[in-house]
Amino acid sequence: MKILHLDTNHPLLINQLNSLGFTNDEDYTSTKPEIEAKIHLYDGFIIRSRFKIDKAFLDKAINLKFIGRVGAGLENIDCDYAVSKNIKLIAAPEGNRNAVGEHSLGMLLSLFNKLNKADNEVRNGKWLREENRGIELDGRTIGLIGYGNMGKSFAKKLRGFNVEVLCYDLKPNIGDANCKQVSLAELQEKADVLSLHTPQTELTKNMISTGFINNFKKNFWLINTARGTSVVTKDLVTALRSGKILGAGLDVLEYEKSSFENLFSDHKMPEAFQYLINSENVLLSPHVAGWTIESKARLAQTIVDKIKANFC
Repeated sequence: MKILHLDTNHPLLINQLNSLGFTNDEDYTSTKPEIEAKIHLYDGFIIRSRFKIDKAFLDKAINLKFIGRVGAGLENIDCDYAVSKNIKLIAAPEGNRNAVGEHSLGMLLSLFNKLNKADNEVRNGKWLREENRGIELDGRTIGLIGYGNMGKSFAKKLRGFNVEVLCYDLKPNIGDANCKQVSLAELQEKADVLSLHTPQTELTKNMISTGFINNFKKNFWLINTARGTSVVTKDLVTALRSGKILGAGLDVLEYEKSSFENLFSDHKMPEAFQYLINSENVLLSPHVAGWTIESKARLAQTIVDKIKANFC
């Protein structure tokens, strides 16, 4: 079987596939039309987020048996159409769930203790102790929306902090020893912190809007290490201004291009984003929650293991 690699990944991916007897070709620079012109030669291809895999692309992939996505989500692939053509979809949410859980916890603790603000002030010669008095996680209620690989990882990290962890998910009966599954109404009534761990779907796009935010009984903190499209940024800014949202840790933004490799498709900075970058109670990172040294290897290994299980 021949595999085309469209994005660079950990070397173990190609090395192990070679050892398993696969033929591996690499093309990290050709345009999408150029890839389409030769995709019929391949039984599988492996991608991160280089471009969207749509019907037109899949129609040209007449010998395709699988698509490997070195990441958690499959939103850059027309999954229904791929499945209708008997193409196996392989993702690796297990590969970076630990990294996402740690990043979520790090963001939350940094916000509670004003670490980004304090660090910047000390570097500029300011020694402001009272102004940087933090708050403790102990005794708080953490609400998770989405309780798959990433949500479960974050809940596990919260053990030992003496917090109540609640989750809301469309799937029933997924609560466990680390998290109690509740209705959305109960989560909005009790949560001091909301952390998003959802895929990008039609249901999650623009989910965090003014109406949704105002349904929370308490003023709360927001962590988003999932997908930027879930949060309406201008509504988030309104809530930050009013104090309804006390602070936000955002690893993802709605302005990201679908490739996730660039922030602004038109290089114009929206007014709402300008507010975020000037806010001391907002922590930003460039979509790297699942982007650790360890997860790079683990993601690649997960893809190899799944290809081996299905095609060897």
